Amino acid sequence: MLTALSHRGVILARGVNAHSCLSRVLHPPSACRSRRAMGSVSIPPPASLLRPLETPQRLLSGPGPSNVPPRVLAAAARQIIGHMHGEMLEIMDDIKKGIQYAFQTQNNMTLAMSGPGHVAMECAIFNTVESGESVLVAVNGIWGERAAEIAERIGARVNTIVKPPGGYFTKEEIEQALVEHKPVIFFLTHGESSSGVVHPLDGIGDLCHSHNCLFLLDAVASLGGSPILMDKQGIDILYTGSQKVLNSPPGTAPISFSERACKKMFHRKTKPLSYFLDMGWLANYWGCDGKPTRTYHHTGPISGFFTLRESLAILAEMGLENSWNRHKEVAEHLHKGLESMGFKLFVQEKHVRLPTVTTITVPPGYDWREITVYAMKHHNVEISGGLGPSSGMVLRVGLMGYNSNKANADKVLEALREALKHCHKSKV
Repeated sequence: MLTALSHRGVILARGVNAHSCLSRVLHPPSACRSRRAMGSVSIPPPASLLRPLETPQRLLSGPGPSNVPPRVLAAAARQIIGHMHGEMLEIMDDIKKGIQYAFQTQNNMTLAMSGPGHVAMECAIFNTVESGESVLVAVNGIWGERAAEIAERIGARVNTIVKPPGGYFTKEEIEQALVEHKPVIFFLTHGESSSGVVHPLDGIGDLCHSHNCLFLLDAVASLGGSPILMDKQGIDILYTGSQKVLNSPPGTAPISFSERACKKMFHRKTKPLSYFLDMGWLANYWGCDGKPTRTYHHTGPISGFFTLRESLAILAEMGLENSWNRHKEVAEHLHKGLESMGFKLFVQEKHVRLPTVTTITVPPGYDWREITVYAMKHHNVEISGGLGPSSGMVLRVGLMGYNSNKANADKVLEALREALKHCHKSKV
Protein backbone atom coordinates (compact mmCIF):
# COMPACT_ATOMS: atom_id res chain seq x y z
CA MET A 1 0.00 0.00 0.00
CA LEU A 2 2.77 2.41 0.96
CA THR A 3 4.67 1.41 -2.13
CA ALA A 4 1.65 2.15 -4.31
CA LEU A 5 1.13 5.55 -2.67
CA SER A 6 4.79 6.34 -3.07
CA HIS A 7 4.68 5.41 -6.74
CA ARG A 8 1.59 7.58 -7.21
CA GLY A 9 3.32 10.52 -5.49
CA VAL A 10 6.25 10.27 -7.87
CA ILE A 11 3.90 10.38 -10.82
CA LEU A 12 2.06 13.43 -9.41
CA ALA A 13 5.32 15.17 -8.65
CA ARG A 14 6.52 14.56 -12.16
CA GLY A 15 3.22 15.96 -13.43
CA VAL A 16 3.57 19.05 -11.30
CA ASN A 17 7.14 19.56 -12.45
CA ALA A 18 6.12 19.08 -16.04
CA HIS A 19 3.28 21.60 -15.60
CA SER A 20 5.67 24.08 -13.97
CA CYS A 21 8.13 23.74 -16.85
CA LEU A 22 5.32 24.22 -19.36
CA SER A 23 4.03 27.20 -17.39
CA ARG A 24 7.45 28.83 -17.42
CA VAL A 25 7.60 28.36 -21.17
CA LEU A 26 4.11 29.72 -21.79
CA HIS A 27 4.20 32.35 -19.02
CA PRO A 28 7.83 33.33 -18.40
CA PRO A 29 8.71 35.56 -15.41
CA SER A 30 8.07 39.26 -15.96
CA ALA A 31 11.74 40.12 -16.35
CA CYS A 32 12.14 37.42 -18.97
CA ARG A 33 8.96 38.51 -20.75
CA SER A 34 10.16 42.09 -20.72
CA ARG A 35 13.52 41.17 -22.22
CA ARG A 36 11.87 39.13 -24.93
CA ALA A 37 9.32 41.86 -25.67
CA MET A 38 12.05 44.46 -25.89
CA GLY A 39 13.95 42.23 -28.18
CA SER A 40 10.97 42.02 -30.54
CA VAL A 41 10.36 45.80 -30.70
CA SER A 42 12.30 47.45 -33.50
CA ILE A 43 10.63 50.89 -33.41
CA PRO A 44 11.27 52.86 -30.20
CA PRO A 45 8.61 55.02 -28.49
CA PRO A 46 8.40 58.45 -30.15
CA ALA A 47 10.38 60.97 -28.10
CA SER A 48 7.66 63.59 -28.71
CA LEU A 49 5.07 61.43 -26.93
CA LEU A 50 7.26 61.17 -23.85
CA ARG A 51 6.90 64.93 -23.34
CA PRO A 52 3.79 66.68 -21.92
CA LEU A 53 1.22 67.97 -24.38
CA GLU A 54 1.51 71.71 -25.01
CA THR A 55 -0.72 73.96 -27.11
CA PRO A 56 -0.46 77.71 -27.75
CA GLN A 57 -2.95 80.35 -26.63
CA ARG A 58 -4.31 82.08 -29.74
CA LEU A 59 -7.25 84.09 -30.92
CA LEU A 60 -8.78 81.86 -33.58
CA SER A 61 -10.15 84.57 -35.82
CA GLY A 62 -10.02 82.55 -39.00
CA PRO A 63 -13.07 80.95 -40.65
CA GLY A 64 -13.13 78.20 -37.99
CA PRO A 65 -12.70 76.49 -35.65
CA SER A 66 -13.40 79.15 -33.05
CA ASN A 67 -12.09 79.41 -29.51
CA VAL A 68 -14.07 77.26 -27.08
CA PRO A 69 -15.58 78.96 -23.99
CA PRO A 70 -14.65 77.64 -20.51
CA ARG A 71 -18.10 76.14 -19.92
CA VAL A 72 -17.79 74.01 -23.06
CA LEU A 73 -14.21 73.03 -22.17
CA ALA A 74 -15.49 71.89 -18.78
CA ALA A 75 -18.13 69.75 -20.45
CA ALA A 76 -15.42 68.07 -22.55
CA ALA A 77 -13.51 67.19 -19.37
CA ARG A 78 -16.39 65.22 -17.85
CA GLN A 79 -15.93 61.49 -17.47
CA ILE A 80 -17.57 59.68 -20.37
CA ILE A 81 -20.55 57.37 -19.97
CA GLY A 82 -21.81 54.56 -22.16
CA HIS A 83 -23.10 55.68 -25.54
CA MET A 84 -26.35 53.75 -25.02
CA HIS A 85 -26.84 54.56 -21.32
CA GLY A 86 -30.15 56.14 -20.40
CA GLU A 87 -28.40 59.33 -19.31
CA MET A 88 -26.65 59.57 -22.68
CA LEU A 89 -29.93 59.17 -24.52
CA GLU A 90 -31.35 62.02 -22.43
CA ILE A 91 -28.41 64.22 -23.44
CA MET A 92 -29.05 63.33 -27.08
CA ASP A 93 -32.69 64.34 -26.59
CA ASP A 94 -31.51 67.69 -25.18
CA ILE A 95 -29.30 68.14 -28.24
CA LYS A 96 -32.22 67.43 -30.54
CA LYS A 97 -34.33 70.10 -28.82
CA GLY A 98 -31.43 72.55 -28.96
CA ILE A 99 -31.00 71.99 -32.70
CA GLN A 100 -34.71 72.47 -33.27
CA TYR A 101 -34.44 75.83 -31.51
CA ALA A 102 -31.27 76.88 -33.36
CA PHE A 103 -32.79 75.86 -36.71
CA GLN A 104 -36.28 77.17 -35.81
CA THR A 105 -37.93 73.92 -36.85
CA GLN A 106 -40.40 71.41 -35.48
CA ASN A 107 -38.97 68.62 -37.64
CA ASN A 108 -38.88 65.35 -35.73
CA MET A 109 -36.03 64.11 -37.95
CA THR A 110 -33.46 66.30 -36.23
CA LEU A 111 -30.14 65.04 -34.86
CA ALA A 112 -26.37 65.52 -34.78
CA MET A 113 -24.02 63.63 -37.06
CA SER A 114 -20.90 62.02 -35.62
CA GLY A 115 -18.41 63.98 -37.68
CA PRO A 116 -17.75 67.49 -39.05
CA GLY A 117 -20.07 69.51 -41.27
CA HIS A 118 -18.67 67.70 -44.29
CA VAL A 119 -20.23 64.47 -42.98
CA ALA A 120 -23.60 66.20 -42.75
CA MET A 121 -23.23 67.37 -46.36
CA GLU A 122 -22.60 63.81 -47.52
CA CYS A 123 -25.43 62.46 -45.35
CA ALA A 124 -27.88 64.94 -46.88
CA ILE A 125 -26.94 64.09 -50.45
CA PHE A 126 -26.41 60.33 -50.00
CA ASN A 127 -29.84 59.86 -48.44
CA THR A 128 -31.97 62.00 -50.75
CA VAL A 129 -30.35 61.50 -54.16
CA GLU A 130 -30.14 58.30 -56.21
CA SER A 131 -28.04 57.46 -59.22
CA GLY A 132 -29.43 58.98 -62.41
CA GLU A 133 -31.44 61.71 -60.69
CA SER A 134 -30.97 65.37 -61.56
CA VAL A 135 -29.32 67.65 -58.99
CA LEU A 136 -28.89 71.42 -59.17
CA VAL A 137 -25.96 72.99 -57.29
CA ALA A 138 -25.33 76.70 -56.83
CA VAL A 139 -21.57 77.22 -56.97
CA ASN A 140 -20.03 80.46 -55.72
CA GLY A 141 -17.17 78.95 -53.75
CA ILE A 142 -15.56 75.69 -52.66
CA TRP A 143 -18.57 74.20 -50.84
CA GLY A 144 -20.78 74.26 -53.90
CA GLU A 145 -17.93 72.64 -55.83
CA ARG A 146 -17.69 69.86 -53.24
CA ALA A 147 -21.44 69.25 -53.14
CA ALA A 148 -21.41 68.86 -56.93
CA GLU A 149 -18.59 66.33 -56.73
CA ILE A 150 -20.30 64.31 -54.00
CA ALA A 151 -23.49 64.10 -56.08
CA GLU A 152 -21.46 63.19 -59.14
CA ARG A 153 -19.74 60.36 -57.28
CA ILE A 154 -23.06 58.67 -56.52
CA GLY A 155 -24.06 58.82 -60.17
CA ALA A 156 -26.41 61.80 -60.15
CA ARG A 157 -26.80 64.08 -63.17
CA VAL A 158 -25.21 67.20 -61.75
CA ASN A 159 -26.11 70.63 -63.12
CA THR A 160 -24.62 73.84 -61.80
CA ILE A 161 -25.26 77.56 -61.81
CA VAL A 162 -22.03 79.42 -61.18
CA LYS A 163 -21.07 82.81 -59.80
CA PRO A 164 -17.56 84.11 -59.16
CA PRO A 165 -16.44 84.36 -55.51
CA GLY A 166 -18.30 87.19 -53.82
CA GLY A 167 -21.38 86.78 -56.02
CA TYR A 168 -24.85 85.50 -55.17
CA PHE A 169 -27.83 84.16 -57.10
CA THR A 170 -31.12 85.88 -57.83
CA LYS A 171 -34.41 84.02 -57.55
CA GLU A 172 -34.90 84.53 -61.29
CA GLU A 173 -31.62 82.72 -62.03
CA ILE A 174 -32.54 79.89 -59.70
CA GLU A 175 -36.02 79.49 -61.19
CA GLN A 176 -34.65 79.43 -64.73
CA ALA A 177 -32.28 76.60 -63.75
CA LEU A 178 -35.07 74.70 -61.97
CA VAL A 179 -37.23 74.85 -65.08
CA GLU A 180 -34.38 73.76 -67.33
CA HIS A 181 -32.93 70.90 -65.28
CA LYS A 182 -35.92 69.62 -63.24
CA PRO A 183 -33.78 68.56 -60.25
CA VAL A 184 -34.93 66.51 -57.27
CA ILE A 185 -32.79 68.67 -55.01
CA PHE A 186 -31.30 72.17 -55.08
CA PHE A 187 -28.11 72.79 -53.05
CA LEU A 188 -27.22 76.28 -51.84
CA THR A 189 -24.57 77.52 -49.42
CA HIS A 190 -26.13 80.13 -47.15
CA GLY A 191 -22.87 81.52 -45.81
CA GLU A 192 -19.99 80.90 -48.22
CA SER A 193 -17.01 81.23 -45.89
CA SER A 194 -14.51 81.15 -48.75
CA SER A 195 -15.85 84.44 -50.11
CA GLY A 196 -17.75 86.01 -47.20
CA VAL A 197 -21.19 85.99 -48.84
CA VAL A 198 -24.48 85.31 -47.05
CA HIS A 199 -27.28 84.37 -49.44
CA PRO A 200 -30.81 85.82 -49.14
CA LEU A 201 -33.22 82.95 -48.41
CA ASP A 202 -36.77 84.27 -48.52
CA GLY A 203 -38.81 82.74 -51.32
CA ILE A 204 -36.31 80.09 -52.45
CA GLY A 205 -38.01 77.26 -50.56
CA ASP A 206 -41.41 78.04 -52.08
CA LEU A 207 -39.77 78.30 -55.49
CA CYS A 208 -38.20 74.87 -55.15
CA HIS A 209 -41.43 73.28 -53.93
CA SER A 210 -43.38 74.71 -56.86
CA HIS A 211 -41.01 72.73 -59.10
CA ASN A 212 -41.22 69.53 -56.98
CA CYS A 213 -37.67 70.02 -55.73
CA LEU A 214 -36.15 69.77 -52.24
CA PHE A 215 -34.24 72.76 -50.88
CA LEU A 216 -30.93 71.75 -49.26
CA LEU A 217 -29.05 74.48 -47.37
CA ASP A 218 -25.47 74.45 -46.08
CA ALA A 219 -25.29 76.76 -43.06
CA VAL A 220 -21.96 75.70 -41.55
CA ALA A 221 -20.53 79.24 -41.53
CA SER A 222 -23.71 81.13 -40.68
CA LEU A 223 -26.01 79.17 -38.35
CA GLY A 224 -26.44 81.10 -35.10
CA GLY A 225 -24.86 84.26 -36.47
CA SER A 226 -27.34 85.09 -39.21
CA PRO A 227 -31.15 84.67 -39.36
CA ILE A 228 -32.28 81.24 -40.55
CA LEU A 229 -35.86 80.07 -40.04
CA MET A 230 -36.02 76.53 -41.39
CA ASP A 231 -39.77 75.97 -41.29
CA LYS A 232 -40.86 79.48 -42.29
CA GLN A 233 -38.34 79.65 -45.15
CA GLY A 234 -39.29 76.25 -46.55
CA ILE A 235 -35.86 74.65 -46.09
CA ASP A 236 -36.10 70.88 -46.48
CA ILE A 237 -32.62 69.88 -45.33
CA LEU A 238 -30.42 72.08 -43.17
CA TYR A 239 -27.08 71.34 -41.55
CA THR A 240 -24.23 73.09 -39.80
CA GLY A 241 -21.01 72.30 -37.92
CA SER A 242 -20.19 72.50 -34.23
CA GLN A 243 -16.93 74.44 -34.48
CA LYS A 244 -18.01 77.87 -35.69
CA VAL A 245 -20.75 79.99 -34.09
CA LEU A 246 -21.63 77.14 -31.71
CA ASN A 247 -18.04 77.17 -30.37
CA SER A 248 -17.75 73.43 -29.76
CA PRO A 249 -14.74 71.38 -30.81
CA PRO A 250 -15.03 70.05 -34.38
CA GLY A 251 -16.65 66.65 -34.68
CA THR A 252 -20.43 66.95 -34.45
CA ALA A 253 -22.80 68.32 -37.09
CA PRO A 254 -26.47 69.23 -36.47
CA ILE A 255 -28.83 68.32 -39.30
CA SER A 256 -32.61 68.31 -39.85
CA PHE A 257 -34.97 66.91 -42.52
CA SER A 258 -38.49 68.13 -43.30
CA GLU A 259 -41.39 65.73 -43.79
CA ARG A 260 -41.09 66.31 -47.52
CA ALA A 261 -37.42 65.31 -47.40
CA CYS A 262 -38.21 62.25 -45.26
CA LYS A 263 -40.78 61.08 -47.79
CA LYS A 264 -38.17 61.24 -50.53
CA MET A 265 -35.50 59.71 -48.32
CA PHE A 266 -37.48 56.71 -47.05
CA HIS A 267 -39.20 55.83 -50.35
CA ARG A 268 -36.08 55.53 -52.46
CA LYS A 269 -35.56 52.57 -54.78
CA THR A 270 -32.04 51.75 -53.62
CA LYS A 271 -30.21 51.81 -50.31
CA PRO A 272 -27.90 54.77 -49.58
CA LEU A 273 -24.32 54.04 -50.58
CA SER A 274 -23.03 54.70 -47.07
CA TYR A 275 -24.03 52.40 -44.21
CA PHE A 276 -22.61 54.82 -41.64
CA LEU A 277 -24.66 57.72 -43.02
CA ASP A 278 -27.87 55.74 -43.60
CA MET A 279 -30.68 57.75 -42.02
CA GLY A 280 -32.73 54.60 -41.61
CA TRP A 281 -30.27 53.59 -38.90
CA LEU A 282 -29.47 57.05 -37.59
CA ALA A 283 -33.15 57.92 -37.15
CA ASN A 284 -33.49 55.04 -34.71
CA TYR A 285 -30.20 55.78 -32.94
CA TRP A 286 -31.47 59.30 -32.24
CA GLY A 287 -35.02 58.25 -31.36
CA CYS A 288 -36.57 59.93 -34.40
CA ASP A 289 -38.46 56.95 -35.84
CA GLY A 290 -41.08 56.45 -33.12
CA LYS A 291 -39.83 52.99 -32.12
CA PRO A 292 -39.81 52.19 -28.37
CA THR A 293 -36.15 51.10 -28.28
CA ARG A 294 -32.98 52.41 -29.87
CA THR A 295 -30.62 50.02 -31.64
CA TYR A 296 -26.85 50.24 -31.67
CA HIS A 297 -25.49 51.72 -34.88
CA HIS A 298 -22.12 53.20 -33.96
CA THR A 299 -20.34 54.57 -30.90
CA GLY A 300 -21.08 58.26 -30.95
CA PRO A 301 -18.52 60.90 -29.88
CA ILE A 302 -19.66 61.06 -26.27
CA SER A 303 -17.47 63.98 -25.20
CA GLY A 304 -18.43 65.74 -28.43
CA PHE A 305 -22.09 65.37 -27.54
CA PHE A 306 -21.39 66.77 -24.07
CA THR A 307 -19.82 69.88 -25.59
CA LEU A 308 -22.48 70.28 -28.28
CA ARG A 309 -25.19 70.10 -25.62
CA GLU A 310 -23.51 72.89 -23.65
CA SER A 311 -22.96 75.01 -26.76
CA LEU A 312 -26.64 74.77 -27.65
CA ALA A 313 -27.55 75.60 -24.05
CA ILE A 314 -25.43 78.77 -24.23
CA LEU A 315 -27.16 79.78 -27.47
CA ALA A 316 -30.60 79.11 -25.92
CA GLU A 317 -29.74 81.21 -22.85
CA MET A 318 -28.49 84.10 -25.00
CA GLY A 319 -31.38 83.92 -27.46
CA LEU A 320 -31.11 83.60 -31.22
CA GLU A 321 -32.08 87.19 -31.98
CA ASN A 322 -29.50 88.52 -29.52
CA SER A 323 -26.86 86.33 -31.18
CA TRP A 324 -27.80 87.56 -34.66
CA ASN A 325 -27.69 91.20 -33.54
CA ARG A 326 -24.33 90.81 -31.80
CA HIS A 327 -22.70 89.26 -34.84
CA LYS A 328 -24.07 92.04 -37.04
CA GLU A 329 -22.81 94.79 -34.71
CA VAL A 330 -19.33 93.27 -34.34
CA ALA A 331 -19.04 92.72 -38.11
CA GLU A 332 -19.99 96.34 -38.78
CA HIS A 333 -17.42 97.51 -36.22
CA LEU A 334 -14.76 95.38 -37.92
CA HIS A 335 -15.74 96.58 -41.40
CA LYS A 336 -15.60 100.23 -40.35
CA GLY A 337 -12.14 99.73 -38.85
CA LEU A 338 -10.84 97.95 -41.94
CA GLU A 339 -12.09 100.63 -44.30
CA SER A 340 -10.59 103.38 -42.13
CA MET A 341 -7.20 101.64 -42.52
CA GLY A 342 -7.54 101.56 -46.30
CA PHE A 343 -8.54 97.89 -46.68
CA LYS A 344 -11.10 97.01 -49.34
CA LEU A 345 -13.88 94.58 -48.40
CA PHE A 346 -14.18 91.80 -50.96
CA VAL A 347 -18.01 91.63 -51.00
CA GLN A 348 -19.22 94.89 -52.47
CA GLU A 349 -22.90 94.79 -51.50
CA LYS A 350 -23.37 95.32 -47.77
CA HIS A 351 -26.61 93.37 -47.47
CA VAL A 352 -24.95 90.10 -48.53
CA ARG A 353 -21.82 90.38 -46.38
CA LEU A 354 -21.53 87.38 -44.08
CA PRO A 355 -21.55 88.65 -40.46
CA THR A 356 -19.48 85.73 -39.18
CA VAL A 357 -16.65 85.67 -41.75
CA THR A 358 -15.29 88.84 -43.36
CA THR A 359 -13.29 88.65 -46.57
CA ILE A 360 -10.74 91.37 -47.29
CA THR A 361 -9.17 91.95 -50.69
CA VAL A 362 -5.44 91.31 -50.41
CA PRO A 363 -3.80 94.77 -50.54
CA PRO A 364 -1.92 95.40 -53.80
CA GLY A 365 1.75 94.55 -53.56
CA TYR A 366 1.45 92.41 -50.43
CA ASP A 367 1.86 88.65 -50.08
CA TRP A 368 -1.16 87.38 -48.16
CA ARG A 369 0.90 84.60 -46.61
CA GLU A 370 3.34 87.08 -45.11
CA ILE A 371 0.46 89.03 -43.54
CA THR A 372 -1.08 85.93 -41.94
CA VAL A 373 2.29 84.68 -40.68
CA TYR A 374 3.08 88.07 -39.13
CA ALA A 375 -0.28 88.26 -37.34
CA MET A 376 0.20 84.77 -35.92
CA LYS A 377 3.84 85.21 -34.90
CA HIS A 378 3.63 88.66 -33.34
CA HIS A 379 0.01 88.86 -32.14
CA ASN A 380 -1.12 85.23 -31.71
CA VAL A 381 -4.02 86.12 -34.00
CA GLU A 382 -5.14 83.71 -36.71
CA ILE A 383 -6.11 85.25 -40.04
CA SER A 384 -6.61 82.96 -43.04
CA GLY A 385 -6.19 83.23 -46.76
CA GLY A 386 -8.78 82.36 -49.37
CA LEU A 387 -10.00 78.84 -50.08
CA GLY A 388 -10.87 77.23 -53.39
CA PRO A 389 -11.84 79.84 -56.04
CA SER A 390 -10.96 82.71 -53.68
CA SER A 391 -7.45 81.39 -52.97
CA GLY A 392 -4.87 84.17 -53.27
CA MET A 393 -7.59 86.82 -53.58
CA VAL A 394 -8.67 87.43 -49.99
CA LEU A 395 -7.83 87.42 -46.32
CA ARG A 396 -10.52 85.88 -44.12
CA VAL A 397 -11.40 87.01 -40.60
CA GLY A 398 -13.91 85.03 -38.56
CA LEU A 399 -15.46 86.35 -35.33
CA MET A 400 -18.07 83.82 -34.31
CA GLY A 401 -20.00 83.00 -31.15
CA TYR A 402 -17.72 83.33 -28.11
CA ASN A 403 -15.20 85.24 -30.25
CA SER A 404 -17.74 87.73 -31.56
CA ASN A 405 -17.02 90.91 -29.62
CA LYS A 406 -15.54 94.32 -30.38
CA ALA A 407 -12.42 93.69 -28.25
CA ASN A 408 -11.47 90.77 -30.47
CA ALA A 409 -12.25 92.81 -33.58
CA ASP A 410 -9.84 95.46 -32.30
CA LYS A 411 -7.14 92.81 -31.78
CA VAL A 412 -7.53 91.75 -35.40
CA LEU A 413 -7.38 95.36 -36.59
CA GLU A 414 -4.21 95.98 -34.59
CA ALA A 415 -2.57 92.83 -35.98
CA LEU A 416 -3.40 93.88 -39.54
CA ARG A 417 -2.24 97.45 -38.93
CA GLU A 418 1.13 96.22 -37.71
CA ALA A 419 1.39 93.69 -40.53
CA LEU A 420 1.02 96.42 -43.15
CA LYS A 421 3.88 98.34 -41.53
CA HIS A 422 6.30 95.44 -41.28
CA CYS A 423 5.48 93.14 -44.21
CA HIS A 424 7.26 93.59 -47.52
CA LYS A 425 5.39 95.59 -50.12
CA SER A 426 6.51 95.02 -53.68
CA LYS A 427 6.16 97.50 -56.49
CA VAL A 428 2.90 97.06 -58.37
